[in-house]
Amino acid sequence: MPLSHLLPFAIDVLRLGIWLLLLMVVFVPLERLFSVHPQKFFRKSFPVDLGYYFLNNLLPKVLLTVPVAFLAWGLHSVVPGGLHSWVAGMSLWTRAGAALVVAEFGFYWGHRWTHEIPLLWRFHAIHHSAEEIDWLVNTRAHPFDIVFVRLCGLVPMYVLGLAQPVMGKTVDVAPLLIMLIATLWGFFVHANLRWRFGWLGLLISTPAFHHWHHTNDEHANKNYASMLPFLDKLFGTWYMPKQQWPSRYGIDAPMAPGLASQLLQPLMPREEASQASQPITTST
Repeated sequence: MPLSHLLPFAIDVLRLGIWLLLLMVVFVPLERLFSVHPQKFFRKSFPVDLGYYFLNNLLPKVLLTVPVAFLAWGLHSVVPGGLHSWVAGMSLWTRAGAALVVAEFGFYWGHRWTHEIPLLWRFHAIHHSAEEIDWLVNTRAHPFDIVFVRLCGLVPMYVLGLAQPVMGKTVDVAPLLIMLIATLWGFFVHANLRWRFGWLGLLISTPAFHHWHHTNDEHANKNYASMLPFLDKLFGTWYMPKQQWPSRYGIDAPMAPGLASQLLQPLMPREEASQASQPITTST
């Protein structure tokens, strides 16, 4: 890495370390007081998930830079100018609210496709392989999986003019705001918290709603929305029993144990991937 890039990289790592401490200060006490399933803080997959936290807060934004730039440039030329003018006349909060709904629509279908299309599931299965769920599981995912779902949310925003191409040093705050809100809410809904919020659970996703998305039983493949559960109601994928919680999480297929081997597993032929998922044993 060139020396000119070392300082910004070090600053990014430091920033993520500070955010990690803040998240721990918030979620660790809450999960001790209001846990759904008692579990240790340093659970079995904690080191791997910690690696995903730093990797997926650094790499996806780099991978997204080029496709988003081409997306913005291409769609800006085909979207009717009148739509751009109408959207530009919205207040920031009106535009942000509309962008949230539109992005959530894209996130919903992108997420659903990662379950329904076998090739995409090979990457998304890493996220669902977690057998213990807490706030840190939010960032346990293959970077390609994160990039795909985020693009699915960004595309309709650009098509409708709710996100604009970056011009010079001007930064469009709408997509940045949506990504920030979605990321922070992701930590919350993955948290090991027995919170439901009553009727508000129909309007905004909760830990109870998302924990059922991670269940490993006959109720799997439900609750795809990241923040707005009405999309699951609309498309027939809602599942929310009033009292029960999932009894087990994870996937049935084997998953490689380490961070590097998990990142490589979706790229391998099925036979090699199966072998890579087996722990190495030594004879004594």
